[in-house]
Amino acid sequence: MSDDLFENTPTSSGDYDASSIEVLEGLEPVRRRPGMYIGGTDDRALHHLVAEVLDNAMDEAVAGHASRIEMRLEEGNRVTISDNGRGIPVGEHPKYPGKSTLEVILTTLHSGGKFSGKAYATSGGLHGVGVSVVNALSDYTRVEVARDKTLYAQEFSKGAPKGKIEEIGSTPNRRGTTVTFVPDTEIFGDRKFNPKRLFKLARSKAYLFAGVEIRWKCADALASEDVPAEAVFKFPGGLADHLTEQLGGRECVTAQPFAGKQDFPENEDGLQQGSVEWAIAWPLYSEGSTSWYCNTVPTPDGGTHEQGLRAALTKGLRAFGELTGTKKAKDLTADDIMSGAETMLSVFIRDPQFQSQTKDRLTSPEAARLVENAVRDHFDHFLSDNMDRGKALLGQVMERMDERLRRKQEREIKRKTATNAKKLRLPGKLTDCSGEGDGETELFIVEGDSAGGSAKQARNRKTQAILPIRGKILNVASATADKIRANSEIADLTLAMGCGTRKDCDPENLRYDRIIIMTDADVDGAHIATLLMTFFFQEMAEIVRDGRLYLAQPPLYKLTAGKESRYARDDEHRKELEETVFKGKKVEVGRFKGLGEMNPQQLRETTMDPETRSLIRITLPSEFEQRAVVKELVDQLMGRNPEHRFNFIQNNAGEFDREMIDA
Repeated sequence: MSDDLFENTPTSSGDYDASSIEVLEGLEPVRRRPGMYIGGTDDRALHHLVAEVLDNAMDEAVAGHASRIEMRLEEGNRVTISDNGRGIPVGEHPKYPGKSTLEVILTTLHSGGKFSGKAYATSGGLHGVGVSVVNALSDYTRVEVARDKTLYAQEFSKGAPKGKIEEIGSTPNRRGTTVTFVPDTEIFGDRKFNPKRLFKLARSKAYLFAGVEIRWKCADALASEDVPAEAVFKFPGGLADHLTEQLGGRECVTAQPFAGKQDFPENEDGLQQGSVEWAIAWPLYSEGSTSWYCNTVPTPDGGTHEQGLRAALTKGLRAFGELTGTKKAKDLTADDIMSGAETMLSVFIRDPQFQSQTKDRLTSPEAARLVENAVRDHFDHFLSDNMDRGKALLGQVMERMDERLRRKQEREIKRKTATNAKKLRLPGKLTDCSGEGDGETELFIVEGDSAGGSAKQARNRKTQAILPIRGKILNVASATADKIRANSEIADLTLAMGCGTRKDCDPENLRYDRIIIMTDADVDGAHIATLLMTFFFQEMAEIVRDGRLYLAQPPLYKLTAGKESRYARDDEHRKELEETVFKGKKVEVGRFKGLGEMNPQQLRETTMDPETRSLIRITLPSEFEQRAVVKELVDQLMGRNPEHRFNFIQNNAGEFDREMIDA
């Protein structure tokens, strides 16, 4: 490398020396980066604090050491959760002389009794960060432990102890742990706990373990028509009771729901692997919902336990169709069976793996096999034990399948008509697909004519259409209706979709099975993708709700060492590859400035071929309150009022600055 590259470089290291390297101790990392531990600092994250403490109490109940849990919401954003379990150990910790085990647990990340599996066979807490994170993000925390007929207490503030553990006195009739905390306003601002949300959380936990009684209390000032000041939850029927309440008086396809519980077999070491409980019904005239849990922790994004259930139901109903001579049943899909059903699934497994600390999705590979094997026999019996019941369910599901196939055929006819008939006006820039292949059709919205040219050569002509757009499209969130209608790029997008906009948007009329936004892997590309997502959210929300909108993930780098080449999505992925695949090798790194710089073969291989690409599905929350939150955020960030954006930046700038410094 030439020396003249360094002629303007200062000889000193400037401000970057050994003293510049920070070492965050104790719980300071949590306070600096709460998003890494609870997913952010919004309302969802705030309520996640309660879930963390409640999960610990539930783990005591599931392990057979507690039968009663109490949750109390008081004024001043103060929550107290207590159980009658064993109580957190209070003796001096052998690794930390002079500190009680209680203090170690509350002030040290990755400390707890759930790593080895000796204290808990199955648990919702895994990483040893739950209660310490709650402590770190609370202005005030008090823990009381009743153990060996003696009461102990210790208080904390923002993760630090306010003093040593104290022995309060004798308590012969009390046992267990009580945790009281008040979230820190420096972290969460003026956000308050929602009584209705916490009430529903407490109630749902009682359904998940039939052996526990959960008592709810809240201050009179916080009670309402929907939230009583006091309530007691105990459901000996478990999920079956929950399903009965959820259904109300709705008529279902089968008189009896498909519900049950099954222990998993022991593993090779002779250890019990856990259990599964399920409750499913198929309402006749209304849509259903899904609820997934692992070790009493909600997993709203489903995961491998969901996959196991879907496989068991699909294989079971196909086999029943073959048994009854219904040949078309072989074409049934899991969506045909589960769409519209009220579905509840709860698993207890050892050492579960989740997608993130907030545990939204279960990723344990063995869960799929365990659930499928456990549920399949019960479902076969449910169908064949009462043939009329089995035939009724098969008939209803077959109707859903026929409707799905009919809609698909109509889309194909409309697409062919739109492609071939001159009567229907389509954008001149659109390079449509023939729709003659067996695969599902896709429209790629690409940035610029250069990228469009590469995409046209890389595509599958039968199933993939290309629509180039010119630069950054109109921001519909801040534009008037007249301006939106007059914009040529918006008009092209609307014409290409063929499904209408706003209240007239009908996903059944969409001319493609998938819409894929494909922009450059840089800041400008991300901006264009954001504008396009804003367009779909505002103008074609039903398309997003229907799960038809995706983001392509083109690579930013190509790494080559000898004959081996790999593509990296971003800097983090590049670093990962350099430390694993290319460790110790001399790597040549090429950076793609845009999709137009990739040759068609590279674009097909990395971004467009369904066999090798990776897509991100863009979705909308189904509940109205959650959707309203999304709309409010979109209006804040993309709307016409710059003051909202300014306030958002002011409130979050510190977090973003720290991320940039670390990067």
